[in-house]
Amino acid sequence: MYSRGAMKKKAKRALKRHYLLFVAVCLIAGFLGSRYANTTGQVNVKVSESKEKNVVENGKTTVVTGFAYTLNGRSLRELKERLFERAEKWLADAGLDKTKVLGRSRGVLAAIVNMTSSGTILMTITSAAASLAAAGNPLLLLLIAAGFLAVLFVWFCLSNTYTAVAARIFMEGRVYEEVPAGRFLFFLRVKKWLNVSLVMLRATVYQVLWWMTFVGGFIKTYSYRMVPYITAENPSLSSKEAITLSRRMMNGHKWECFKLDLSFIGWHILNGITMGISGKLFSNPYRETVYCEYYAYLRALAKQSAIRGTEFLNDRYLFETASQEERTRVYGQEIKQLSELPRQDKKAGGILGFLADVFGVALVHNKQEQEYEAYIEKSAALRSLQSETSGKSYPTRLCPLKEEEKRKKLRNLCYERHYSVWSVIMLYFIFSFIGWVWEVSLHLISDGEFVNRGVLHGPWLPIYGTGGVLILILLNKFRKKPMLQFMLTVVLCGCVEYYTAWYLETTHGGQKWWDYSGYFLNLHGRICAEGLLVFGLGGVAIVYLVAPLLDNLLRRISRKILIPLCAVLLVLYCADQRYSSVHPNTGKGITDYAYDMPAGRTPAGMREGRETL
Repeated sequence: MYSRGAMKKKAKRALKRHYLLFVAVCLIAGFLGSRYANTTGQVNVKVSESKEKNVVENGKTTVVTGFAYTLNGRSLRELKERLFERAEKWLADAGLDKTKVLGRSRGVLAAIVNMTSSGTILMTITSAAASLAAAGNPLLLLLIAAGFLAVLFVWFCLSNTYTAVAARIFMEGRVYEEVPAGRFLFFLRVKKWLNVSLVMLRATVYQVLWWMTFVGGFIKTYSYRMVPYITAENPSLSSKEAITLSRRMMNGHKWECFKLDLSFIGWHILNGITMGISGKLFSNPYRETVYCEYYAYLRALAKQSAIRGTEFLNDRYLFETASQEERTRVYGQEIKQLSELPRQDKKAGGILGFLADVFGVALVHNKQEQEYEAYIEKSAALRSLQSETSGKSYPTRLCPLKEEEKRKKLRNLCYERHYSVWSVIMLYFIFSFIGWVWEVSLHLISDGEFVNRGVLHGPWLPIYGTGGVLILILLNKFRKKPMLQFMLTVVLCGCVEYYTAWYLETTHGGQKWWDYSGYFLNLHGRICAEGLLVFGLGGVAIVYLVAPLLDNLLRRISRKILIPLCAVLLVLYCADQRYSSVHPNTGKGITDYAYDMPAGRTPAGMREGRETL
């Protein structure tokens, strides 16, 4: 029987057990714009207020301001702020009514529509279309299209899918004591990530279309509410099956769910009063645990009523623990290996052993190092199974999806590994290049022009590479403690970013490549709390996911190719550093943003910039 109080009581127990994990999951969701992104706008009061003053002129409203609060992260938010101006001009030139967006006039309904991740991507599409229409150069057209596709790809594969990823983690957390970090890759391991992305995309498109009918938007929001949870339980369902099943499960329960939403009104008020802090630290993960309990309740009702489609909800051990006999049956061999695992490992000695042990860098890859890595990988794999065999975490062997469908390569993500010198060099350039591509893509969409971001002239933003490599090397000894790793990453990145900003200003006559003035908890405009939070989350992702994945790929490249490639990149990079020390990359879109910024605004691009020492 439905009892809101009982569900909230269970949710609080689950939240207490996995508090740090659940908070991190919601913070990542806010950063990606999947869920809880509106809390970011509440923190950046000064920036938002200045934007509000610039969108109301002569009693007429421009593009709805809800977009300003949809995504977290500096570059993404600044992209959206710049989208306002370009989209407004484009709509005006096209003779369209600029007091409406997607058929919505400014107000409560418009804010609700545009505070969704779907609203953000639609605004991005609008801006990209405007940039394409204004570009006359074929090469520029190609670059804008490529930049748009890059941003769209990130939205489709990450922001769009992460809601289901988070739902899976929360659902496991409501039953089990431990939720391994590998659960973020669950859909990849069962080879269903693309399918889940398509399911969430179709649900998003449907919701956007229904919002155009006003009332239909409210109704269908509740009709599709269970789609992420259904997909998290069975990621093999098609988009039509998942959406249809959600509609059937929510039939007769929409008002009930609406009242459940209203029960959090006090938390929303407190979240506003605390500028989003209470949401980040408690109410966001608390609400998500309650919704997971509500899904479990609806699932049980649907199965009891034999609603068509509930036969696909067959992940039994996502809602109850397996018996000891069942675990022994499927994990018998691993249980035996755990008891036979050697207690001591063989570490290399001398200076090489010291560097490998303290910094996680192996200068030579000899036989002893290979044996040690084999031991570490085996022990790490068995430790991850130990919680499953003891019933503390979800038993992946009992997952309804067949074992042979799982990607074995994704299991070898041992973060305790030692990186070779050549891997470290390549990781530095890969991180630097990814950062450059991302910022260039955002600028292409928002301004319709190619801008080579950063102080250097090459296709790299070294502060991304510097931060990533320093996290791997200097914080190597803390990898077994994720929360401590996160906090130290925040401190380390804060020091790197602050020193970089100070150094550039000192050596270039006070010229700034970014400025966080007006941001919540900023220090001299060089660093801010929000940026450091993003760096902390990104650093954890690098240590436990990105770097091990990239290192696995780099190890497959022959040393005869890898070493010369590293040498060539280093020569080009050093030459660029030397040239840029005398002729730094500056100008429009890099350090000069005053040419198109409204009065009273801090240059947006300065807050996006990233560069090297």
